[in-house]
Amino acid sequence: MRHIGLIAGAAAAALVATGAITYAVAEDSGGARYVAKTPTAGSADAGFARDMAVHHQQAVEMSFIVRDRTTDTEVRHLAYDIAQTQANQRGMLLGWLDLWELPKVSADPPMTWMGMGDMPAGEDGALMPGMATNSEMRKLGELGGRQAEVLYLQLMTDHHKGGVHMAEGCVARCTVVVEKRLARGMVASQRSEMRLMADMLKERGAAPRS
Repeated sequence: MRHIGLIAGAAAAALVATGAITYAVAEDSGGARYVAKTPTAGSADAGFARDMAVHHQQAVEMSFIVRDRTTDTEVRHLAYDIAQTQANQRGMLLGWLDLWELPKVSADPPMTWMGMGDMPAGEDGALMPGMATNSEMRKLGELGGRQAEVLYLQLMTDHHKGGVHMAEGCVARCTVVVEKRLARGMVASQRSEMRLMADMLKERGAAPRS
């Protein structure tokens, strides 16, 4: 059975560093001192944390749905790994917002921090790129066996594509070191999972939707 890789290293590093998010050295009469630089509510750091927490929540939900709709060991293992990884990452992202004393919701449209706040409103509950619609989520909960596996793999592939795009945006725009590190880990792990899911779809006589 193929092993589904996690990004435990990046996650652990992020947890260790939550007490010292990012610092800049400033000169004082008594020598060097460290001044904490907290992100603002409108920063890329805060925007990524808020939006990716929402994005991840749907991936967790999809993964738990498919675990109840199939007995296939490989799909169930993949779903479990995705659910655990993204739930843990979501907790870190929300924890950082708490640490920074910033709101977990914003009046700005999703993806504003990436300069995409003017994109058309999401269709049928799909708030951000890659997210499944409400109709697709309901369909996943109605299917079983091979059909549920194929739809899950297709929806999660799209979800990961959107997630990679967002994580790359954080790598380019975020300033908090541990958050950028986590975003890089997301890019690497989700690209790896997309390759795995393409193989799993092929084994089931299907292919990614795009």
